Amino acid sequence: MFPYSLLTVSEATTETVTTISVIAIAVLCVVVFLLAIFRKNVTSTKKMVYAALSVALSFVLSYVKVSPVTYGGSITLASFVPILLYAYAFGFTSGLVTGFVYGILQFVQSPYILTPVTFLLDYALAFIGIAFAGIFGNMQRKKEQAGQTTNELLSISLACVCAYAWRFLMHFGSGVIYFDLGAVWANLPANSAVAYSLLYQVVYLVPDFIICLAVCLLLVKRGIISRLIEQMRK
Repeated sequence: MFPYSLLTVSEATTETVTTISVIAIAVLCVVVFLLAIFRKNVTSTKKMVYAALSVALSFVLSYVKVSPVTYGGSITLASFVPILLYAYAFGFTSGLVTGFVYGILQFVQSPYILTPVTFLLDYALAFIGIAFAGIFGNMQRKKEQAGQTTNELLSISLACVCAYAWRFLMHFGSGVIYFDLGAVWANLPANSAVAYSLLYQVVYLVPDFIICLAVCLLLVKRGIISRLIEQMRK
């Protein structure tokens, strides 16, 4: 059980951040809608449309999950794949924004935080790691334009590894705070927060990573990613 004061502060913080997040998403939707109407740049409009579709698909897939650990931490049905491929197609900045929006939606889906810092680590920052996919996607495209030999299998694999490594670090830092304050295990042995947070993240993030990587590699092998990326970039 949480100490009463800790539980009260956490609930108040969660309610405040949830309200702010919902307002932010609503404002963002209005901005995107207005840009789509008034901007004449077809490429920019397509990017926004693909971003919306990617986030929506990832969000739906995130509901298909199992939770081997308490207080969050779920293994999903490759929910990272759509936004990862979007970042791979459109670059670092697009991936950064999309990852941030997806993180906020994840919070709205199951709103609970302990402190503002854990909100930043678990939601605002954890999912922007998909921007790394944009770096590898740009490198792949430059090699193709230069007529150099490319290895999309390796490129996608590194994109997955970097995205999940970043996410792991963010969740790990948040987990240390949770365990240190006794929000997961009230009678946790002293100085064990780091070890428990490490184990906690491994239990669900490693399987989730393996699923995401397996799906991406399967799509590469079947040539689906190449065709999809080409279509998105047209």
